[in-house]
Amino acid sequence: MGKIYVVTSGKGGVGKSTVALNLAYALARGGRRVLLADMDAGLRSLDLMLGAQNELVFDLSDVLEGTCTAEQAIFPLRNRPGLELLPASQNSASLSLRPQDIRALFARLKDSYDHIFIDCPAGIERGFRNAVSAAESAILVVTPDNVSIRGGERTFQLLTSEGINDVSLIINRIGRSPALSTDECINRLELPVLGFVPDDPMVGRCQSLAESTLEEDCPAGDAFERIALRLLGQQVRYRIPYDSLIHRFKTHFGKASHAKAD
Repeated sequence: MGKIYVVTSGKGGVGKSTVALNLAYALARGGRRVLLADMDAGLRSLDLMLGAQNELVFDLSDVLEGTCTAEQAIFPLRNRPGLELLPASQNSASLSLRPQDIRALFARLKDSYDHIFIDCPAGIERGFRNAVSAAESAILVVTPDNVSIRGGERTFQLLTSEGINDVSLIINRIGRSPALSTDECINRLELPVLGFVPDDPMVGRCQSLAESTLEEDCPAGDAFERIALRLLGQQVRYRIPYDSLIHRFKTHFGKASHAKAD
């Protein structure tokens, strides 16, 4: 029986879909069967990021409206064995879908997968509630700046109000001079950290070619591989992008909040 994660952020533009896709691919490449579900009705993007936009026939709303079965709507990625996509509708009318129907669908699907990642739309309105309704755990994606962290704080409150208490943190797009340090982000959100992803130009380049950073020798690909291993329960030492020598010395001796994986 698989585990269902919602990948969320509150604020848009933090790389949430990129995180969901790369983690799903990393686990599939390791031999797991993984479903990547796009819940961003009207603004779906995962089909483009996977190069599958011209091959899809049905979507999530077709399944829930009874037009097709889930098996007919789920698209296996031929160039990524083990990874399958359940696309969102491009019709915003599917926003009227009910959380209880979504919850029932994913409860049936989880028996067929090792991991299910639900890519949550930005914001905290109906689309958010639909996406989190089926999840057991949440991965909160933020960037190291005040706006994103404030959105993350609010999103965490809403996740707990929806009964999701297993929430982990990924700090994404860490550059050389972030507005907030990784320590400041962690101290404000007070969540267990899954990993740190650098602001890597290879990410955008891979997306434009419908490829994955895991297929390249690049810092972001390495970060996603490490995070995927932590999801499997393995102990993997953190690598903080552009970390100072002083901070690395402190984390090595366990004096910082994210010294190493538990």
